[in-house]
Amino acid sequence: MRTYPVRMAILITSSLACLSAVPASAAEQFVDTKDGKPLNIKPDTEQAKKFMATGQNPYIGDQAAIAEGKKLYQLYSCAQCHGAQAQGQTAGGLTGAKLNHAKSATDKGMFEIIWAGTNAGMSGKGKGVMDPNDPKNGMSPDEVLKLIAWIRSQGEGAK
Repeated sequence: MRTYPVRMAILITSSLACLSAVPASAAEQFVDTKDGKPLNIKPDTEQAKKFMATGQNPYIGDQAAIAEGKKLYQLYSCAQCHGAQAQGQTAGGLTGAKLNHAKSATDKGMFEIIWAGTNAGMSGKGKGVMDPNDPKNGMSPDEVLKLIAWIRSQGEGAK
């Protein structure tokens, strides 16, 4: 009995079916945390372009970017709700097991939350989102990535 070629054909067919379910585009789809609609974000640096394509933050572990991210965390008063080291205060923590939103476990998810805000009261910090009357007001995509790099440097949870 020759079942090996049949089993192999089934395996290959199943594998191809799984691959066809994956979008052909390598670019990540970013969505508004509040309503699930697509976000239209224009990357402002090569690092932001890389992130928008892969969902991987190129600034993780970059000490200069982390230092800039810390300044942004303070400038945008993130500590007021999330605590001085992102451990949580009046709002949930942003690191480790204390993540306020499961979506924050990935850099892509955290980016979406910071950029667009949440239904739980956090306003969006992205340019054009923070102040719709002034498209220059708010953080750029590159700044959000540096802020995330600082948050990830404060504890476990980066993916």
